[in-house]
Amino acid sequence: MLELIFPDWPAPARVRACTTTRRGGVSEGPYADFNLAIHVGDGAAHVIANRATLRARLGLTVDPLWLTQVHGTRVVDAGQARPEADGSVAAPTGAAPEADGRVAIPIGAAPVADGRIVAAIGLGPVADGRSIVPTGAGPEADGSVAFGPGVACAVLTADCLPVIFCTVDGTRVGAAHAGWRGLAAGVLEATVAALARPPEEVMAWIGPGIGAEAYDVGADVREALVRADPATEAAFVPSHPGHWQADMYALARLRLAAAGVTAVYGGGLCTYRDADRFFSYRRDRATGRMATLVWIDGTPSP
Repeated sequence: MLELIFPDWPAPARVRACTTTRRGGVSEGPYADFNLAIHVGDGAAHVIANRATLRARLGLTVDPLWLTQVHGTRVVDAGQARPEADGSVAAPTGAAPEADGRVAIPIGAAPVADGRIVAAIGLGPVADGRSIVPTGAGPEADGSVAFGPGVACAVLTADCLPVIFCTVDGTRVGAAHAGWRGLAAGVLEATVAALARPPEEVMAWIGPGIGAEAYDVGADVREALVRADPATEAAFVPSHPGHWQADMYALARLRLAAAGVTAVYGGGLCTYRDADRFFSYRRDRATGRMATLVWIDGTPSP
């Protein structure tokens, strides 16, 4: 049975959000059961079925905006980059849908003019040199925002932090994928800026990520984060020579505070230690991804 986690934050009623767990899908092996990522080695048919189950359970009228995440700071407008009404995506000229509804995209294809599609990493080419990408592959970005009903912002994680946002009036939402690289580069600040509202009007919720006791990092990671924001030094505890335990939740809160967002909720669910509920890349390497979504309830515009 599909299991969801709902944020414990005082968001307006029209703002809806959840995080999936690994329970309730059709994926097998290291991706069991509810993997939602197309780039990790799971069968495309499993991912498509799991995404359809999620969409039906949440009552979404269109697919969420699935991003191609690259540990960067690009944030896209989900309303502009959303899938078509039939769940399809724009493909380069000449690309035809396959019999199973997927879209074949030339290897190395760049996004089309409005940035709606990129080739997914990790999906092998077929005989004619094209790469098959399941419907729903999205723009290369690590955050998205939405300024009204119509499409859910979504990020995929398996140790990195999913951070969602909404404004206190419930008219704007956003989601960010925040690993250590994204935190150092400023993905949370970029998402807050993309909401285009004063930070005191924004609240955030931090979903499941790797806990500090399980996240041992080297000097390069610590230096990158402290160089970007000296205040984050407080989020590191020495473990053994040249290594530290990094508190990702504290790092995120410090970066959000620096951006002016102090209404921050969530944190504390460790993906590494809870193998029954969560995927963890550091624990298992070959593994699936959970999704964290946020959207504004209502009828999508035509």
